[in-house]
Parts: sequence; C-alpha cells; structure tokens
Amino acid sequence: MNFLTKFSLKNAAAVFIISFLLIIGGIYSFSSLKVDLLPNIEFPQLSIEIVYPGASPQDINDQVTSKLEEKLKSIEGLKQMQSSSYESIAIINLEFPFHTDMDEVERQVDTLIKDAKLPENVQTKINRFSFGTLPIFNISLFAKKDVDLQKILESEVIPELNKINGINSVSVGGMKEEVVRITVDKQKALQAGLTLSQIKDQINEKYISFPAGSVHTDALQIPIRVQEKLETVKELENMTLTSPLVQSAPDAPQIKPAIKLKDIATIETVADRSEFTRYNLKESLSMAVTKKQDANTVEVADKVIHVLDSYKDKFDYTIGFDSAEGIKKSVESLVREGLLGALFASISVLVFLRNVRATIIAIVSIPLSLLAASIFLNRMDISLNVMTLGGMAVAVGRVVDDSIVVIENIFRRVRKAKTGISDELIEDSTKEILKAIASSTITTVVVFLPLGFVGGITGEFFLPFALTIVFALLMSLIVAVTIVPILAKFSFKKVPPEEKEGMLQRVYGKIIAWSLNRKTMILVLSVVLLGGSFALVPALGFTFLPNEEQKTLVASIELPSSTSLEKTNDVSLKIENMFDEQKEIKDVTAAIGSRDFRTGLKRQNQANYFINLKDNVPVASFMKKLEKNMEQIVKTEAPGTKFDVREMDSGGPPSNNNIDIDLYSTNLTSLQKAAKQVETYLNQRKDLKYVTNNFSEKQKQIIIDIDPEKAAAYGVSGFQIMGTIADATKSVEVGELKLNGTERTVQLSYNQNLDSVDELKNTVIFTKRGFVPVSELASVKEVDTYTAIQKLDGKVFARVSAQIVGDNIQKVTNDVIRHVKNDLDLPNDVSLEGGGGSDETVQTFQELGMAMLIAIGLVYITMLVTFGKARIPFIILSSLIFVPIGSLLGLYITKEPLSISVMIGLLMLIGIVTTNAIVLVDRIGQNREQKGMAVREAIIEAGKTRLRPILMTAFATVTALIPLALTKESGTLISKGLAITVIGGLTSSTLLTLILIPVMYELFFIRQAKAERIKQ
Repeated sequence: MNFLTKFSLKNAAAVFIISFLLIIGGIYSFSSLKVDLLPNIEFPQLSIEIVYPGASPQDINDQVTSKLEEKLKSIEGLKQMQSSSYESIAIINLEFPFHTDMDEVERQVDTLIKDAKLPENVQTKINRFSFGTLPIFNISLFAKKDVDLQKILESEVIPELNKINGINSVSVGGMKEEVVRITVDKQKALQAGLTLSQIKDQINEKYISFPAGSVHTDALQIPIRVQEKLETVKELENMTLTSPLVQSAPDAPQIKPAIKLKDIATIETVADRSEFTRYNLKESLSMAVTKKQDANTVEVADKVIHVLDSYKDKFDYTIGFDSAEGIKKSVESLVREGLLGALFASISVLVFLRNVRATIIAIVSIPLSLLAASIFLNRMDISLNVMTLGGMAVAVGRVVDDSIVVIENIFRRVRKAKTGISDELIEDSTKEILKAIASSTITTVVVFLPLGFVGGITGEFFLPFALTIVFALLMSLIVAVTIVPILAKFSFKKVPPEEKEGMLQRVYGKIIAWSLNRKTMILVLSVVLLGGSFALVPALGFTFLPNEEQKTLVASIELPSSTSLEKTNDVSLKIENMFDEQKEIKDVTAAIGSRDFRTGLKRQNQANYFINLKDNVPVASFMKKLEKNMEQIVKTEAPGTKFDVREMDSGGPPSNNNIDIDLYSTNLTSLQKAAKQVETYLNQRKDLKYVTNNFSEKQKQIIIDIDPEKAAAYGVSGFQIMGTIADATKSVEVGELKLNGTERTVQLSYNQNLDSVDELKNTVIFTKRGFVPVSELASVKEVDTYTAIQKLDGKVFARVSAQIVGDNIQKVTNDVIRHVKNDLDLPNDVSLEGGGGSDETVQTFQELGMAMLIAIGLVYITMLVTFGKARIPFIILSSLIFVPIGSLLGLYITKEPLSISVMIGLLMLIGIVTTNAIVLVDRIGQNREQKGMAVREAIIEAGKTRLRPILMTAFATVTALIPLALTKESGTLISKGLAITVIGGLTSSTLLTLILIPVMYELFFIRQAKAERIKQ
C-alpha cells in the first residue's frame, strides 16, 4: 500500500478533490438512507389462515387442518409446524431456516393447499412476516360537528393515504356497515314451506347476466345479453317467492299462488358494527397503518401525518402508538452518543499529542470513514437503524487508530529530523508502520467474517452492524495512508524539536526490564487475575438480550367463547373506566371484537388495549396493580374470563427470556389436567411472569346425532337438517347486493331465536311426509367439548409458557424443568418437553463461541502472512487470553448480564486488542532486523517508542464508547453491553499487553536472548 502514499504526495490536489467528492457522496447517501428502528429482516415463516364457517374445532381439525398438515410436512427444510383449530377458524404456522427461498416455499404451499381437496366453502390465506409488516401507527379519529367521518375516510382519506409510496395497507376499525336486514316471520315462512337458505337462493337467482348469442343484420353482428336485477329495496320487498311445498303431501297446507317477500318478512336498512373502538372512553374510529417491507418508516409516517393534518377542519386525531417517534428517539440518541464519542476521542488524542494540528489530522478519518461507509450501506439498500448507527458509534473510536499511529510516527520522526519535513521522510515514516496498521485493520475486519457461521436471527440482526464497522475500518486505513500524509506535509513544516525521553517512557522502560527478569511471577499473576474474573461469571446472569422496560403496555380480555359482542363491550367499558381512574396511565386505546394482538384472530369475545404510561412509572409494580383490578372486575362481570397485561414487545430480536413446557397426550382430559397443574405451579414462582396456557377450557356444546334410518324413512338428508337448524340459530349472509345505487350486505334471519335445548328439539323439519320435529329424526344432547385443538408437528399438545424475571434465564429454566418433572404428579399418559428461549440462547452462544475460534484462526493466518514467522502470531495472540479480565469486571460493576451483545463485543475485541500487540511486536522486529539490536534491547526500545500510540489508540477507542456505555435511552441496549465489554476488555488487555507481550516475546526467543546476555 506504500504506492498509495507516494501517489497521494505527488497528486495532493487530486486526492483532495476525490475526498471532497466522497464527502458530498457520503452526505447525500447518509441523508438518503431509509430510517428504521431495526434491520428489515424477513422471518422464514408462513402463516396459513383458514376459515371454515360453522365448523367446530374437531371438524376443522379433522376435515382441514390434519389434511393440510399431512401435505405440508413434505416441504423440504420445514423446521417446525404448529397448528391451532378453533371454531370456524384455524391457523397453521410453518417455520423454515433463514435464507430459505420463501417465494418458492409460498408457491409450494399454495399448490399443496389446492391439492388437499378441502371442503368447498373453506377459504385460505397465506401470510408472511417481517419487521416491516408490523403497524407503524395506531391512530384514533374523532369527527367534528356533523361530519360523517366514516364517509370521509372511505371516499377521501384512505384513497389518499394509499397513494403514498411505501404504504402497504390502511385499515380502520369500528366502522359501521349499512346492512339490509331481512327479518323473516318464522311461522309464516313455515306455512309457506320456505327456509332462509331457500329464500337466499331465490334472491340470488334474481341477479343474472349472461350472453345469449347474437343477432345478425346486414352490416352488424349484435351480441345479446339476458339479465335480471333487483335495483331498489322496494323491488326486493316486492319480489315473488316460489314455495317448494308439494300439494301431494298429505299434511301440506294450501298455498297462495304467489307470495311476496314483504308478506313473510320485514326489510330494513340498519347500521351494523362488528367491533367497537374507543380512546380514553371516547367513541372513535381506529386506524392502523402498515408500510411496505422496504419503505422508509419515518418518511412514510411523516406523509401520513401530513395527509391527516389536511383534514383538521373535519376531524381530530390522536396517536396511540407511533413507531416512527420511537425510531426518531433511538436515532437521535445513537447520533448523540456517536458525536460525543467522536468529541471524547478527539480530546484524548489532543491530550497525548499536545498539538492541535496533529489532532485535527488524526480525527479527519472519523467523518471521512463514516460517510464513505454510508455510500456502501446506501448501495446495499441497508437502512439507518439501531444496528448500523450502533456500528458507527462503536467504530468512531476505532477508525482513528490507523491515523493516530501514522500521524504520531510522522510527528515523532519530523521532530527528530534535522532537515525538516520532506516527502521522503513522510514516505519512510508511513512505510515504517504500514505493515502494522494494515495487518491490525485487516485482523479487525476478518473477525466479523465468522458471523456468517452464526445462524438464525442473531446472524441476520448483527450483519448490518458488522458491515458498517468493516466499511468504516477499511476506509480509515485508506485515509491513514493517503490523506493523513498529505495533511502532515502541509502542517508540520515548523514543529519544535523532540524533547528528551519523557518520564512516562523512562518509567515504562524500567517496568519492562523488571518484568523480563520476573517472567514467572508476571505469568502467574496474570493467570490468577484471569481465574478471578471467571469467578464473577455466575453472578452476571445469562440472557439473550437484556430486558428493556417498556412504557407501553398491551392488555387483553377473553370472555367465554360463546359470549356476544355486546356482553364483551359491557365488560370492557367497566375495565376502561378502571383504567381511566389510574393516574399512572396517560391514554388507552381499546378495541372490542377486533383482531387479537398475538394470534391475529378476530373474535367477538375479545377486547384488546394499548396502554401508554406516564414517565417515571414503576412498570412492574403498576402491572401487578392493573392485573389485580382487572381480576376483580372480570370475576364479578364474567366468570371464566381470561385476562393478560404485559409490556409491549419492542419489535426487536426475540429476548428469548421465555420458558415453554410442552405436554403431549392423545387423552385430552389428561392433557388438560396436566396443563392446569403446570400453569398453577408456574404462577406460584416469583421469578416468572406472563404465564399462559394454550389449552382451552371446555365449553358446553349441543350434539345433534341423526338417526340414518328415520331420516331415510322421511326422505330427509343430513344437509337438510343442518341447514334448517343453522337457519334457526344464526343469520344467513345473502351477499353484497347493489340496492338504491349502493353496495350493501344483505342478511336473512328469523324473528324468533332458539332459547333452549327443548326449542331446538321441537324445531320443525319439512319432509316428504309433512312437518316433523328434530327430535323425531335425531337425538339432541348437551356435551362438554374443547374450544381449540393445538398441534405441534402433527401431535396434539398443550404449551404452558412464561417469561423469566431477571436475566439469568438458563438457571431459572433448568430449575423450572427439574421441578415440573420431579415434583408434579402429572398423569401417566402425558409426556413433557421443557425448553424455550434458553435453548436458542445456548445454541447461539455456542455458535458465537465457534465464530470466535474461527476468528482467532483467521487472525493467526493474517499475521502469519504479514510477518512470515509462525512464532510472532502466537506472541500477539497471547494478549487475547486476558481480555475477559476487564470485560467481566466491567459487566459485574455495571450489573450487565452475559448476552449476545457481550459476545459480539468479545468477538470485536479479538480484532481490536491485537492492534496494540501488532504495533509493539512490529517495532521489535524492525529493531532486530533493520538495526541489529539484541532481543531485550529491541523490546525495551520498541516499548518506549510505541507506548504513546498504543495508549492513544486504546484511550481513543475507550473514550469514544463511554457515551454509549452510560446511555439510559431505550433502543440502545444492544450496543450498551457491547460497549462495556469492549471498554473493560480493551483497558485490561492494553495494560497487560504492555507488560505481557515483552515477556512472551522474550520467552519465545529465550535461547537467543540468553546467548546475547552471555556475550554481554
């Protein structure tokens, strides 16, 4: 790389122009980067949503779920398949390894669904999930004066929002739908021999439009179309119905020749609501906005707000959840920490060099390196998120290292030289340390290559972080050998001559000499310190990522499955009133009958809440208070109601602080009993929270068992009986019909509901022998049945889960599993498997451990190529052994647990720590090879000469990370543990490197060193 220095010195103007263009390009690229909270990772998961109207959980499992599971298990690479079958709805989740071609998998799944021969009225939908598909907004809207808010939203606002580039979907909850409700007089319909299904069919038959050939004239061929339509509600009322009653039936009543629909039914247009939405008890419409996967969250959010603001005269709005605001805060926080880091690094360089011009030259690599990295990030379509910004904040201290070493060496050589500064002197000074800075930068870069061996979301999540640092470091090396020498040439024309050897250097020279005479003691002391640091590990805790307290809570209630929307709304109002009385709560967005936050299912018996807390509220204790208050309300208002309160998931990588107990059995009664036992035990533990049990309680169900012989004797099919009973118990959807110029949903229902089992038994079925009650054709009985069937990889199971309080997840997980196995008297026909986040965390730690070993191997190979001697890399790598001393002590003092962030920090240290050792060992080698010094003399001289650049680079890196380590802002915890690890490890390894590397070097060349001392 020496040719770059020569070229730069000869073509300074060209280099400055290139640098200027890089700065302009970097600023443009940085400002063009999409802003997001997290890297846009698509999870290798598919969710199949199945709708089978009217089917029981058992029916949907037997006729749909099991058929699909049998087909889907043949897909190559399928890791896990989990299914849940509810009444009328089923969900099948498929999980695959990362880097699976999900487009191809989706095509396969679609083909397999079509080949499964499912019942005709089954509808399926395939969904994919990534960080980008989560809603970026939850907005409550309120109409002003006499404004028809729903009409404005449907006709103006939503179409305008959908025009925004990057918007994926806009959905509004709580809207009313105009429904044409046809209420049929049950007795009159019975006398006419008409069922709701028959009336529905006759209405739909009125909507026909078919081609019927063409008429040929002399010059034209005119197509013919036959059509019939009901265009108004009045026409619907006056439509003629045809009775299916046959006059030959002995008990058949005499039927009038023509019956109009209005003769047996009342028809009215009503506004129907399938869900209720409120904000702080005030009726509202609730808007959820999702963006496209690759869209800029902040940009899309700003455009949405701009559109809403343009309608301020027609409606007000309040934002209950805003991911863009959180992103802005996280970005501002990380930018602030990065700038503070750059300032601290600059001050540390100034302290050591005591020369303003030299300091400015050294820190010029910070903006240049980071802006050049932005160009690469922009070209690779990587967003500006907590990982890329974290990478920049971490890189700030490291990108100045090469420039510091170069400028310090030039500055020292110029002060020594009697001829003043010259191109030749600058070239020699740069060349002298070129091998050291090149090898140290390359070693720091290669340690990130093994991240490719880390599977799952960890590797995906930290990839942008690693790429940011790699791009910045490579650019910093180029800056150090091109721009720094040029700036030095113009800045160091007049510098004071070198002072005599400083006191620090003299003291350090004596320490080296003392240490070389006491090698055994130094090594034993180092090993004792290392052992002492490992003794701190049990006290640190062990987690995937540290728990981060959220100020937004999500709560939900789930009433018994047959509960009506009106009852759910009544209970919810009481809970919302309780929320309103809590002074700690800032605002609450409530949705009753809307989609569940976790399962995605829409049910009338559920209500969900977004709860924003005020600042400085102790979240954990307040949640317990809320749970207690909610429990009191639901026990009184709706016994059997399930409720839940938890912190909102930040949407980052999984914290893996969960524990799962999976129970398997073909005996559902035993499975339910075992699940309840485990649930009770987990609720008793203080180190667990958010206990959930996916095995639903039983509910009453009425079974109508048709007698085939009697049905045959009366000439009735099972479908006819089912249709008649369905008509009597629920409304029939006719479909969307255009009436009075507007598309409206049309519903049919009887004016009388069945209120008891006896009424059901007496429901009349029309047969060829006249009217007979259901009890004549079938037995009617009440049974207890399960409201859901859950399966994992095709096996029925119950999962009892909880989140672990604190950070020592492995210890708690092992303890819970041991107690469940040994202390609970579970039914004999139930087997169990315990696991959860701890398993994934251990696996990821093992993968990162392997990545570190590979990184050390790559560093060894890099240094072997650089120095050409097998012993030198071993000397340099010996400095890594004592990295854990400072890292573990730093984590212990700051009470940070061992986490993935810490492991990434240790991986980084492999590259950073070797830098100091390389700079020192390279100088020792130069002294021996070029100046012919003895081993000990070469070591002491190299130590004195390289002391300042080693301390400067280490101090600059440490001080640059201090703001990141001290931050308390949310969204930066991923970098906090990493920063503490690097600060502690670099501090301890630098101090030990200055002592240990000289000792190790003389040990590796002990024979030669002894021989030289004998000669003296």
